Amino acid sequence: MSEKGWRAFLVAEGLEDWAVLHGGPTAVFTTETLIDAAKLAQAIAQLPGLNPSYAQMTIVSERLTVRLRREVWEIAKEDIDLAKEISKIAQSQGALADPSQVQEVQVAISAKPNAIDLEFWRTVLGYRSQAEDNALDPLGNSSTVWMQELDEGKALRHAMHLDVSVSREHAEARVAAAIKAGGVIVDDSHAPSFWILADSSGNKVCLVAWPDGAVDPKNA
Repeated sequence: MSEKGWRAFLVAEGLEDWAVLHGGPTAVFTTETLIDAAKLAQAIAQLPGLNPSYAQMTIVSERLTVRLRREVWEIAKEDIDLAKEISKIAQSQGALADPSQVQEVQVAISAKPNAIDLEFWRTVLGYRSQAEDNALDPLGNSSTVWMQELDEGKALRHAMHLDVSVSREHAEARVAAAIKAGGVIVDDSHAPSFWILADSSGNKVCLVAWPDGAVDPKNA
């Protein structure tokens, strides 16, 4: 795995519509109608550089989400030009990019190394593997499952939490909104890379601006 691809994507100019999430470069475009969203998706699908093995497009009402990769480590140099071309097509069709809506939800299942049951989760969910430690919905409709190794020194045998990946520009606003809605900060020592929040019952969620929130583009 290499950081070269996503670091290059982050520092490239002309990618204001895009955010890098766990699953790679992602953009959300809003249109006037569902039909307009479908037309935009059709135009994007015809781009010669779009890799059908990796790309994902999802239409919900008047919104089209475009994801160039399903895994951040697979980002390639050609994705930069492709993202720019997609933005140009969206602009020509009157669609508006809304980076504030870009997000990805991941279920993190933690277990000690000898108790990780990734094959069970892949099978029971009907998922497929994308990397050695995760499971992905082949239809792209549901959250990714990531198996996280628990520290051997921890008393817990297993645990589960959610990871919500958003763009770095909107991470702090999402944290503030979550706190206003009744959440509490459990750990902000890694901000602005990520914050651990919890509800009033102690159920945890990790709000992540990663990898872009963890890296100063000027120093990337």
